[in-house]
Amino acid sequence: MGKQEVFLNVNGQEYRLYVDPHVTLLDVIRDEIGLKGTKRGCDLGECGACTVLIDGRPYNSCLILPMDVQGREILTIEGLVREGKLHPIQQAFIEQGAIQCGFCTPGAVLVAKALLDEDPSPSEEKIKEALSGNLCRCTGYTSIVRAIRSLTG
Repeated sequence: MGKQEVFLNVNGQEYRLYVDPHVTLLDVIRDEIGLKGTKRGCDLGECGACTVLIDGRPYNSCLILPMDVQGREILTIEGLVREGKLHPIQQAFIEQGAIQCGFCTPGAVLVAKALLDEDPSPSEEKIKEALSGNLCRCTGYTSIVRAIRSLTG
């Protein structure tokens, strides 16, 4: 089967692409669109490194086919920066020491955004639950949770 035409809205920009039917959204974001912030981790939907927001909700892009998200808003970590300024969640991660190797950071930041958009004052338990699909080998999660809590009202 040959390549299929797909129309994607990524970070507010429309893309018309021709992709093989088996290629994942992760592959398209990284290899076709050229946004490298979405990381390839386990390719099994277990680590959260490839998390993107689709219509405001977090999804593992390694498990999604581009054809299935046409007409929906896809947000990657690059889409959070506005006019060269970091999003407050990104700034909080920096200020609270929640970034070490940085591999998990894009996914964790996007999960935090989705959580805070839904609940501006989540409990620590709810924050930990939201982050449960994002593996971090460096921080032990304490600083990530602290960064998110620093933004709650």
